Amino acid sequence: MALRRRLALGALTGGSLLLVYILCVNLESPLSWSAAPPKPSHGFTQARSSSSRDSAEPLDRQSNRDQWSHPPPTSTSTSTSTLPPELSSGTVLPESLQTPSPETQTAPAAEHTPADNNAPDNSKSRFKSGVEETRFRIMNQRLGLQDAEPTEPPFIGDNYMSEDIPPQTNCSDGIRSRVNQTALIGRFLEGVPVLQWAGHVTPEQHQRLSRYPGAHGWGGVDYKTLVETLSVLNSSANRWLLDDWTERRRTSECIRCAVVGNGGILKDSGKGKEIDSHHYVFRTNGAIIKGFEQDVGSRTTHYTFSTNTLMNSMRSYAGAGYKGPPLSEETRYVFLPDHDRDYLLMKAAATHTPVQRGPERGKDPSKYFGQDVSAEKLKMYHPDFIRYLRNRFLRSKALKTKYKDIYRPSTGAVMLLAALHTCDQVSAYGFMTPDYKNYSDHYYEKSYHPVGFYINHDLRMEMSLWQQLHQAGLIRLYMHEEVGNHK
Repeated sequence: MALRRRLALGALTGGSLLLVYILCVNLESPLSWSAAPPKPSHGFTQARSSSSRDSAEPLDRQSNRDQWSHPPPTSTSTSTSTLPPELSSGTVLPESLQTPSPETQTAPAAEHTPADNNAPDNSKSRFKSGVEETRFRIMNQRLGLQDAEPTEPPFIGDNYMSEDIPPQTNCSDGIRSRVNQTALIGRFLEGVPVLQWAGHVTPEQHQRLSRYPGAHGWGGVDYKTLVETLSVLNSSANRWLLDDWTERRRTSECIRCAVVGNGGILKDSGKGKEIDSHHYVFRTNGAIIKGFEQDVGSRTTHYTFSTNTLMNSMRSYAGAGYKGPPLSEETRYVFLPDHDRDYLLMKAAATHTPVQRGPERGKDPSKYFGQDVSAEKLKMYHPDFIRYLRNRFLRSKALKTKYKDIYRPSTGAVMLLAALHTCDQVSAYGFMTPDYKNYSDHYYEKSYHPVGFYINHDLRMEMSLWQQLHQAGLIRLYMHEEVGNHK
């Protein structure tokens, strides 16, 4: 009888231990893996969290003189116009992608001021459940991360991959040296990679970034698609935004970049030659050049877009003369990945094959990038970089609404802030300024169209940021001193 009791007690104990083990395994494995993950090879930067659509733009004006101006007052009014590339044709972006092993970097908790008073207060936010919070913390522990802010919702994710990439110049008057003297220093993290490439895709990175949707992570992009796409971005040219600087550096010790939005403020500006005189010229989306060279220049070294904005621009602005991305020997194509269709088009362009599936299935990428495009001319923003820009520079009130998953910095804002993190000196043209109501939405419009405001971007917050960066001496923003009302 005693023996039976011992056996029953032993069986009960063993079953209890097995049940506890199963529960622990389930908590520690929020995502299934097809293979055992390698040890982390990348470090991470973490710290507490403390556009213009593609531009903002004029129809006409009375003076070409540039000036400094004060940040705009907060406005609650909105205007409407034809939908931007991100929203046109009834499409809403899902805003709701071998390197030396970098050393692990952990940034101190940096106190910083949001771009304006629109930054949300996350002090009272909580995880949806205790299980979600536990999984989030277990994931951070496995990746060698500390919790950025335990009270923040998981979608914020203010921790990022960190790489030790040395600057390309020793410019004594560059943005890196000047930012330390400004109030904006708390927002900058130098180690966050601007671009993603072959060395970044691993099962554990996919698991980490799958928590974030749209442009801010790899949520919705399967691991196989990532591997097949990013494996073609395997050269140093794919890692560096300014990959040909060694061929240009003989002209200067400092990298000078012109970032050109499509704003109406550029109409009749006469800034074309000045724009083309920079080492690099960045453009985005419906950048129409032919017929407007005197105002916007003719060169394009970097063209930023998402597949969605590219297709919508070709539909929306065809009548104004937009036929597709600029084509030249010096042009690089920088994808802003919002969806798996960006990865599919990237792979097709790099391999000179038709797009395999999705909305662009069967399409020939040479139609957009030319017959001679090579993998070395293709680049893709890192989702950590996009999320870092959202969290630290453009943390809008939209993140506290039901639209939080579709909100992201505008394509033009990502392009300008990428230049800010890469170039030594940045001049911005065709971006939104406080007198934006005096100018049409785009410089190529024949009649006045007001700037439109949509929930997927916070254009007023971007406008305020450009003013702050200009006044801090970190960018030179093209503005008009005297403005007439030309509607």
